[in-house]
Amino acid sequence: MRYELLVGLRYTRAKRRNHFISFISLTSMAGIALGVAALIVVLSVMNGFQTELRTRILGVVSHVQLSTVENRLPDWKAVLSAATQHPRVKAAAPFVNAQAMLAAGQAVRGAVVRGVLPADENRVAEIGRHMRAGRLEALKGGEFGIVLGSDLARALGVLPGDRVALIAPQGQVTPAGVIPRLKQFTVVGMFEVGMFEYDSGLALIHLEDAQRLYQMGDAVSGVRLKLDDLFAARAVARELVAKLGAGVFASDWTRSHANFFRAVEIEKRVMFLILTLIVAVAAFNIVSTLVMLVTDKQADIAILRTLGASPASVMQIFVVQGALIGVIGTLIGVVGGVLLAFNVDVVVPAIENALGFKFLSKDVYYISDLPSEVQARDVATIGLLSLALSFLATLYPSWRAARVNPAEALRYE
Repeated sequence: MRYELLVGLRYTRAKRRNHFISFISLTSMAGIALGVAALIVVLSVMNGFQTELRTRILGVVSHVQLSTVENRLPDWKAVLSAATQHPRVKAAAPFVNAQAMLAAGQAVRGAVVRGVLPADENRVAEIGRHMRAGRLEALKGGEFGIVLGSDLARALGVLPGDRVALIAPQGQVTPAGVIPRLKQFTVVGMFEVGMFEYDSGLALIHLEDAQRLYQMGDAVSGVRLKLDDLFAARAVARELVAKLGAGVFASDWTRSHANFFRAVEIEKRVMFLILTLIVAVAAFNIVSTLVMLVTDKQADIAILRTLGASPASVMQIFVVQGALIGVIGTLIGVVGGVLLAFNVDVVVPAIENALGFKFLSKDVYYISDLPSEVQARDVATIGLLSLALSFLATLYPSWRAARVNPAEALRYE
């Protein structure tokens, strides 16, 4: 072992005559640990939030959607056949998209109505996996069944088997004027995907019923596609538009919900910068620790210099001592942060129960639970950043120690 490392480790373990130096050392170590742990937990939650948001949105919407400017696709079977020939397209399904008012008793709610073919819809979306009552396959053409989001059904006060009135905005012209088109539907199921936007505002009916109600004939609003890689959606959309020609346009999930994911990414970067400042402040507390230590150890430094130690060797001794504080603080922070990030789903509910307050209200936030996804790249980046800041904090005090004049230091000893 090099003597610089040996002396540096011994200085770290030795009891201080000045206990204030030891206190600052422990405070610096604790600050680094807390900052690193906070960074890991926050970035893990942001990663989990981004993944959960993407999963829930894509459980209802499609990776790519083909339609026309008029929102009417007459030859949809040809478009569907051409789209499914693309090697990245796993499944395709036609749909009718419209708006309506739903009424049950005195309750009235606006909703987005989607006409679907249940068998095809289950291949491009995951609503069938989130059914809380009934089954999506209960939608049959001509029977006028309807599947409601759980919050929408709760607002209307209906259960499976109850009837709701669907009022379409397209009216019928009669001698008495234009009257809205109204049809009674039977609730055959309820779903809950965990996003308030869809649970409170989406209703599914059979494709044939939607075509009849909205006077679409054999046309549909468009075709929804599911890909083997959701991140290839933009490239596939461009290729399909070029293949299908003018009149058909494609919209992928990165465009239709870009604001959500862009907001999460920006928040993640900002939180990283803010919390990095906490680590930086804790790391630079090492400067004050080492400056006071150098002042306290001036006689020892002078003796080492008279015994032949070079300024570089003296500098290395104090670099070792400061870096050790950073390494220990970083290790404690990484271990604690990873453990906490993996157990956020247990810790947060316990805090909510203790305080009697829910952090993420379902009617305010898109996701009411706090997800977490620990990524090794983030943990490694945070750990290396903390170590780098700790090392930088040791340079100035160590340089001052190397410049101590032995004669001046021993004059009054």
